[in-house]
Amino acid sequence: MSPNAAAVDRLSTLLENFRVRARLFHNGPLCGVSIFDAKPGRGFLHLMRCGTLEVRHQDTGLPRRVKVTEPSLVFYPRPVPHEFRNPPVEGSDFTCAEIEFEGGDLHPLVRALPSFVLLPINRVEGLQLSLTLLFAETEQLRCGQRVLADRLFEVVLIQLLRWLVDHPTAGSFQQGLMAGLCDPKLARALGAMHDEPGRLWVLQDLAEVAGMSRSSFASRFKAAVGQAPAAYLADWRLSLAQQQLKRGRSIKQLADELGYANPSALSRVFSQRVGMSPREWLASSPRTDGALTDADE
Repeated sequence: MSPNAAAVDRLSTLLENFRVRARLFHNGPLCGVSIFDAKPGRGFLHLMRCGTLEVRHQDTGLPRRVKVTEPSLVFYPRPVPHEFRNPPVEGSDFTCAEIEFEGGDLHPLVRALPSFVLLPINRVEGLQLSLTLLFAETEQLRCGQRVLADRLFEVVLIQLLRWLVDHPTAGSFQQGLMAGLCDPKLARALGAMHDEPGRLWVLQDLAEVAGMSRSSFASRFKAAVGQAPAAYLADWRLSLAQQQLKRGRSIKQLADELGYANPSALSRVFSQRVGMSPREWLASSPRTDGALTDADE
């Protein structure tokens, strides 16, 4: 990876605006058949510390059976029913967490990631220290154990996401946000849009950020991300608006910081792209913080 690629933080703004939470729910052996049901807005991250495993999927477009024979991460960013089959013998050891992506299917990483990621633990550089801390917290009951274990699981998840954007071929990202983030030049332009969504971006500005000509940038961006830069920026602004509305803010508060001339302009774009007004959309969506607000004001 080039020094320029290393200098681009491709995840922080995404994770600051669209939070991810982990909740530890199992630590220890799994024997026989373990079934994990799909839950809206929830994924799973399983750590197999030792033992063997057969992962099974049904009617999801994923491999029906996958054998796992070395310590591995098994990650489902989206709700996917799956089952584990383990030999009923001593030696298997798992640590498992539910992963809650704020916004559910609207979370940019949920939309961008594959439904199933299987990765040997030893391939993720720097992960062992986090795992040592996580496993130490799960092995005996201490004050704050549950909260600390959850936070350490989130650290492991971020390290996994970092590894995926640094190793695009491993993730098989054909097109979309992750494919763009894996491209060092496009990642700079995407990061600029993520960091400054309210700026009046034009194609030339983004091309200069990427260090490319306008035509090369536009073509490469469309091929990797699947849409033109202006369309991606509009979708990013809309995603931020939806997320902030669920946190209790209003269209009036958001319009200027998202680059719209006035609240009416943002409401109009929102209605065109979502198919309902901000007020109607908010009424049909679960709130993040329980606050009350008039979304159209």
